[in-house]
Amino acid sequence: MGTLENKVAIVSGSGRGIGREIALKLAREGAKVVVNDLDAEPADETVAAIEDAGGLAVACAGSVTEDGFAERFVQTAVDSFGGLDIMVNNAGYTWDSVIQKMTDEQWDAILDVHLKAPFRILRAAQPVIAAAVKKAKAAGEPIPCRKVVNISSLAGTGGNPGQANYSSAKAGVTGLTKTLAKEWGRYNVTVNTVAFGFIKTRLTEASADGQATIDVQGKEIKVGVNPDLMTAMEQMIPLGRAGAPSEAAGAVYLFCTPESDYVSAQTLVCGGGFNF
Repeated sequence: MGTLENKVAIVSGSGRGIGREIALKLAREGAKVVVNDLDAEPADETVAAIEDAGGLAVACAGSVTEDGFAERFVQTAVDSFGGLDIMVNNAGYTWDSVIQKMTDEQWDAILDVHLKAPFRILRAAQPVIAAAVKKAKAAGEPIPCRKVVNISSLAGTGGNPGQANYSSAKAGVTGLTKTLAKEWGRYNVTVNTVAFGFIKTRLTEASADGQATIDVQGKEIKVGVNPDLMTAMEQMIPLGRAGAPSEAAGAVYLFCTPESDYVSAQTLVCGGGFNF
């Protein structure tokens, strides 16, 4: 029996990178997982990996910023597995520029994916959670502790040059977390944040020529960290290295376990000892 046996989890942005590792970790611990990615193929691959390991998962592909996605994401959990216990808001990417070169489109896109999307998903989840709590009370049953884990970054706790949009969105995640912890305490829901430091993913993959990009709905977004800068960054981390996606997933898992049932409104920094 895993620590999350019979729990139902939704994890946005879980087709690749950190999100995939979060979905795999929760599934290994017994959770039934709704996997999301912008593209269907990576979402289906994560589902297949979970099922091959003996777990249960379904895919819900699509952009978290699309109108109606949040409701579809939550309803997929209800229709497929009968409820909702764990919500991890992980989806996102970076689109950097110094402020004088940052466009309104860049600002809006990053605020939408990192802050507006989690807000919408949690808003869509509220009626499901409230109805489940009401039903349990009427039946005289104990109310299980449900979990929300919002993903932030050291950019959100200390700022980062070239990331006014991303830093602002991730700082906003902290405010969302603290507010929801107060609003949803009555439902026995804990709401916490994990702020990642330097984690090696495709978004930080070393790019010697500075030309690495990812495709976000037809738009090529520059990503990657120069190898020399990456080396310098790792030297600033007390543990001496960047984190692995599986280690980032482990930090999220801490807030999903029964051992954290009385921990809420907190921000855990997963940064190898580095902090601003």
